[in-house]
Amino acid sequence: MRIAILFADRVGIAQEILAVLAQRALSVTAVEVEPPYIYIEAPALDQADLVKLRGQLQQVPDVQSVEVVDMLPGAQRRLYLSALLASQADPVFAIDAQGRIVIANGAAVTACGMPEATLLATSIQALIGDPSLLDALIDSGFHLPVREIEINTEPFMLETLPLHETSGRVAGAVLTLHAPSRMGERLSALQNHNAGGFEAILGKSAEIEQLKQRAARMAQVDAPLLITGETGTGKELLAHACHAGSSRHAEPFFALNCAALPENLAESELFGYSPGAFTGALRGGKPGLLEMADGGTVFLDEIGEMSPYLQAKLLRFLNDGSFRRVGGDREARVDVRIISATHRPLDAMVEAGQFRQDLLFRLNVLNLHMPALRERPGDILPLADTFLARACAQAARPAMRLSPAAKAALLANDWVGNVRQLQNTLFRAVTMAEHLVIDASDLELAATAAPNETTADGDITTLENAVADFEKGLLQRLYRDYPSSRRLAKRLAASHSAISVRLRRYGIG
Repeated sequence: MRIAILFADRVGIAQEILAVLAQRALSVTAVEVEPPYIYIEAPALDQADLVKLRGQLQQVPDVQSVEVVDMLPGAQRRLYLSALLASQADPVFAIDAQGRIVIANGAAVTACGMPEATLLATSIQALIGDPSLLDALIDSGFHLPVREIEINTEPFMLETLPLHETSGRVAGAVLTLHAPSRMGERLSALQNHNAGGFEAILGKSAEIEQLKQRAARMAQVDAPLLITGETGTGKELLAHACHAGSSRHAEPFFALNCAALPENLAESELFGYSPGAFTGALRGGKPGLLEMADGGTVFLDEIGEMSPYLQAKLLRFLNDGSFRRVGGDREARVDVRIISATHRPLDAMVEAGQFRQDLLFRLNVLNLHMPALRERPGDILPLADTFLARACAQAARPAMRLSPAAKAALLANDWVGNVRQLQNTLFRAVTMAEHLVIDASDLELAATAAPNETTADGDITTLENAVADFEKGLLQRLYRDYPSSRRLAKRLAASHSAISVRLRRYGIG
């Protein structure tokens, strides 16, 4: 039985309470003093003896009550601490001021590959194989910058937290080891928490529906995937969706834009680097995206911009899944699916000697083509409505809508920048427009401004006539490229009969 004795603190009261227990010859296995309580564990104490003991204890001056408790506070803390350590997926050690391992959780025991009793008799210096580690810990007050270490040839990022006594003296530290794959899971969760799947690819046109169906099948095939398409069509969005629809959906997803970084930085980002690999590098080295994405997916955007040296290194990884860090001599092996994308014609680059043909064969096992926005005109206005609502929310503006002339201008534009250009155009219009109805002039589209330049303000009589003039000019321009009412109706996402009526009205064709 375990009891808690409440008392008013004074000198000698603990000894008087324990003297009562000694007089009764009770076997006491644990005593914890946490004023205003003394906790006592006496396995042989039963309910009948408790009644007598309570009477004797309450005769001790300043003892206020004697109650039964389920667990002593110290035992409760140890139980919760053990549960807390066991729940940590990362290896965690507690060391004393001499570097001896005092506590290790289950993940630490597994990472070290030795029995817990053996591990607790080991120093952290011997475990890591770095005799200078303890000196570095002491010199830094047991608070080292994050550095890379190896245990059983496996790399970990070491994080230290000093432990202080009440006097302020450092009594040791808690060491947490982060495996690159675990770091990758967390970074990926932060970066891609709202990336979404195929539902994030907006559009209901036949072209997009066919693309989604094809992509959904390819997402389930664990092989390299190459996505082609013009800039701004949403290739990274499609790569996210393919990852989300694959068997790797619960694993990390990382993207690297090969055109945004010089060769040396792109190499270290993708493959990581070893300690002292180059000037300015982190002292302990750094894992690359491939290591952090182990089990998941790496998306290489603008793969056509990759240098010949990196092409050769990527080819080797695709061949056998192994690579070396920059400045390193250890072979690392990971399981990562590569999804790549480009807006450049890789076949032509191969013929020109700018891209390796063997790498193209490796990347182009599966392929998808993201259609340009002008190739799916039926999606222009639905996308515009969606982006308009988002822009109003971002700019804290009331709900706005597009005028008929603005819709016609959107349909007539070539959209060289594709979906990204459409989104930016509407955001700018929402930000700058003075009215709740966005007109064609608010869109600031060069392609639709020309027909209105020949019309002076004084020549405009009514809104209806102005819209008719704009509509006539739009149809005249488009009819040259779509010289039939059916093709023009498809281009403008309108009915064939409506376009036929307008063509007859304006004498076009």
